[in-house]
Amino acid sequence: MNLLILGSGGREHALAWKLAQSPRAERVWVAPGNAGTAQDAENVPIAEGDAPALVKFAKENAVGLTVVGPEAPLAAGVVDAFQHEGLRIFGPSRAAAELEASKVFCKDLLRKADVPSADYQTFTDPRRALAFLQQREDAPIVVKADGLAAGKGVIVCAGRDEALDALNLMVNQRAFGDAANRIVIEERLHGQEASVLAVTDGKTILTLQPAQDHKPAHDGDTGPNTGGMGAYCPAPLVDDEKLHWIEGHVLVPTIHAMYRARRPFCGVLYAGLMMTHQGPKVLEFNVRFGDPECQPLLMRLKTDLLDVLDAAVDGKLDQLAPLEWDPRPAVCVVMASEGYPGGYTKGHVIRGLGDAAKVADCKVFHAGTKLVEGAVVTAGGRVLGITALGDNIARAKLQAYTAVKCIRWPGAWCRKDIADKAMMP
Repeated sequence: MNLLILGSGGREHALAWKLAQSPRAERVWVAPGNAGTAQDAENVPIAEGDAPALVKFAKENAVGLTVVGPEAPLAAGVVDAFQHEGLRIFGPSRAAAELEASKVFCKDLLRKADVPSADYQTFTDPRRALAFLQQREDAPIVVKADGLAAGKGVIVCAGRDEALDALNLMVNQRAFGDAANRIVIEERLHGQEASVLAVTDGKTILTLQPAQDHKPAHDGDTGPNTGGMGAYCPAPLVDDEKLHWIEGHVLVPTIHAMYRARRPFCGVLYAGLMMTHQGPKVLEFNVRFGDPECQPLLMRLKTDLLDVLDAAVDGKLDQLAPLEWDPRPAVCVVMASEGYPGGYTKGHVIRGLGDAAKVADCKVFHAGTKLVEGAVVTAGGRVLGITALGDNIARAKLQAYTAVKCIRWPGAWCRKDIADKAMMP
């Protein structure tokens, strides 16, 4: 079967790498891809959001399955465009993707479905939001832009002053553009975060092993939010009992609520959770594989990923055998450009990739890279996701950082504490 993957990040490199291992995979294309996907698959110079050109390519090249990586094409309706032409594609429809594309829709649905989440208020009038913040007690709070903002539209505030700054950033400075036309202000939950992803065909839910992302830019979970600076899997924070509870109280009622809302959900349902003293509560939903969670998840998955995605598209997940996992944990460390998540320069030549590739049980997934005259250069904020397996979390972390030390370019940096939470007593 010929396969097409949409996107150009580390998640898409991991998907291409994993799907290419399937004995049923013939040609694997990535549109538009990066320097890493060019090595493990074939790049196609079509933007991930150019639905007409992608549909045309899929028809002309007998693509049997298209897999959507990032959220923006899903929110724009690329799945609908493919299905309208009778093409098989893995991912939710535009209507179902609103679960991630609109935080207001998500919060309202959670409330209707009685899924545990933070208390919240929504605002379309900035003056009402300002008055709300000025009148409430000076306590920790979270300010969110309603729409998609590349993982950066959530600002966690220690108190009123920071919340007012966040509101100013969204409303007056327009830092997130139209994504902040509506704003959600909610209570700040306390605890550790965890990510639970599931593949679903709208009827059957296939829950993947829990992972933990690291959103803040710097060690100790300090600094601004990013798209994710690293992840590990499995996350000891979510044991089998908690995972079963999350399935029953978060995933299942959400899928049922989407069906009742006439937005049946097929694809990856990703629950970002806060593990509070009152139990798990939903911070947000994503409607695709997380990046960087996808990388350690797929490093550990032994089941043929193509079989899983195929069954989901055909509504036959209930016929699939239980997933097989490598018992070893995996750790992914993101290497980023200097200045990220703010402004950064591009075009720096990346050295040491060959040495990193020699590190045992390690894979360097490319995110913000491209090929220029045969050289791999930086082309984004998050540049690489170095992912390694180990007999335990400490060993997996050591392997990942051993490979990190091989790689260099001007201004390269990473967090040094990825997966440390898993080793805390």
